[in-house]
Amino acid sequence: MSDHDPRRSSLTLVFQADPVSIRQALQGMLTCPPLSCLRGEDRGMAELVLAEVLNNVAEHAYAEAGGKVEIRLDGDPRGLRCLVVDEGREMPGGQLPEGRLPCGPYVALDDLPEGGFGWHLIRSLCADLAYARVDGQNRLAFVLATGS
Repeated sequence: MSDHDPRRSSLTLVFQADPVSIRQALQGMLTCPPLSCLRGEDRGMAELVLAEVLNNVAEHAYAEAGGKVEIRLDGDPRGLRCLVVDEGREMPGGQLPEGRLPCGPYVALDDLPEGGFGWHLIRSLCADLAYARVDGQNRLAFVLATGS
């Protein structure tokens, strides 16, 4: 019996922040610890949150300029610790969007504000969500609670 605990595994990747590279990086992450050690529903939740975060980096931080993103995933007994680092534009106002969904019975998808649904989803599925701009880098850290 091995004394290796997959919940304590780490993975660090650096890749281009464009849709194709993000999709390929996510597919690769899902096959390696710590993501591959998660139960199916936890792995699906992690994939959803990571895809949303990474696509936000590509679309908003870099826009058409392009650039690299680094992601570090650390298995932890209380969940999956995630750190996403890029050198794109700073978050507006230097802080995370509220991610509040508009109220009302007749809100069209086209009327959702930028930073609305995606940040609502990220905020509802993550704990210890923190953003900082340090030495020209955006640093987004969060924990995904998992059952494994």
